[in-house]
Amino acid sequence: MSDSPDLPPAHTPAEAAHLPARRGLSPKARRISWIVALAVIALALVWMFGLAGGQSQKSGFSGGPGGPGGPGGPGGAATTVGTAAAAAMDVPVAIEALGTVTPAATVTVRPQVGGAIQQILFSEGQMVKKGQVLAIIDPRAYQASLLQAEGNLQRDRAQLEVARLTLRRYQTLLAQDSIARQDVDTQAATVRQLEGTVKADQGSVDAARVNLSFTRVVSPVNGRIGLRIVDVGNYVSAGESGGIVTITTLAPIDVQFTIPQAQIPQIEKRLAQGGGAMPAIAKDQTRTTVLAQGQFLTLDNAVSTSTGTVSAKARFANENNALYPSQFVNVTLNIDTLSKAVTVPSTGVRENANGSYVWLLKSDNSVTQRKVTTGPTYDDHVVIISGLKLDETVVTEGGDRLMEGGKVQTAASAKAQAATPASQKQR
Repeated sequence: MSDSPDLPPAHTPAEAAHLPARRGLSPKARRISWIVALAVIALALVWMFGLAGGQSQKSGFSGGPGGPGGPGGPGGAATTVGTAAAAAMDVPVAIEALGTVTPAATVTVRPQVGGAIQQILFSEGQMVKKGQVLAIIDPRAYQASLLQAEGNLQRDRAQLEVARLTLRRYQTLLAQDSIARQDVDTQAATVRQLEGTVKADQGSVDAARVNLSFTRVVSPVNGRIGLRIVDVGNYVSAGESGGIVTITTLAPIDVQFTIPQAQIPQIEKRLAQGGGAMPAIAKDQTRTTVLAQGQFLTLDNAVSTSTGTVSAKARFANENNALYPSQFVNVTLNIDTLSKAVTVPSTGVRENANGSYVWLLKSDNSVTQRKVTTGPTYDDHVVIISGLKLDETVVTEGGDRLMEGGKVQTAASAKAQAATPASQKQR
């Protein structure tokens, strides 16, 4: 007897031919099976990576930036940073203010004699020179007055000459005792009277000449002509309030601005010490373009009680006409210079709750936080008043990823290390 279990009888070939055929899976069923298989594989991968991450955390390694084992941490890889050494620089101490351009002179040209305007010799907006003729008033009446005054002067001079000759004859006769002294004294008085008349006539001639010259209206200053007020043929009176035209001086030109009263002692000290004029710079509204360079002119004599500021004025040559009356500009007034001040790039100074600090690079390529006291800023550099010495190196780029005692490397050293062959690195 055999120990093998009873097996079902196999189908004979004849019986198998009559069995029904097996059906395969439908397309929908095949898609579902594939989706289930992919989901199982994904769950398996997630479980494997989660287990590996847990083991790495148990081993004490952290991959986050700035963590104990990450970049910038004491036990992590060195962080690549930018550095700069503290350098000595002459830094100007400046006052920044918003100013308004004002002409050094604004003149309304008024006629000094009355009459009809014969000619207008300027164009609106024209640049004129001092003494240039702007208009001509009808001069005929003033020419006639001059002729009349010159005629009176000539007549009285002739009378004076006759009186002087007569006086000399009388004096000769008096010496011969041939004439009374009273007649001599009377003739001497007549001579003095005519001398006064001649002087008065000379004054009349001079006044007539001045009035005639006033018929040629000239510019009293260099500047730009404004809009014309009168035309040819208009009658103008002496000292007419509206005038003929207005002229504004553009070169030189002033900028008026205000200074806080707390900074007045610095300016007064600089003015008392002398040492040359204080430089002033006018920039556009964006503070990027220098329009003109000049010098400080004066302070006002009182502080405004409403604003606590004092008005000041700077003067600019304005040779290129970059400044225009009533224009708003930014004024930089250099009141002092810090000689050989310790400076670092602005990007190297950071702020926290305790104030300003820098990341200081030590000799072992680690960094430490150093508190500093900052001063004025100039040309993308900050003056370090205390806390840093010359030639000490600070981190200027990449400081956000650093921790106390973390290791760093410069971009140059990182590039050199990358170029080192692998065999030398192993040694």
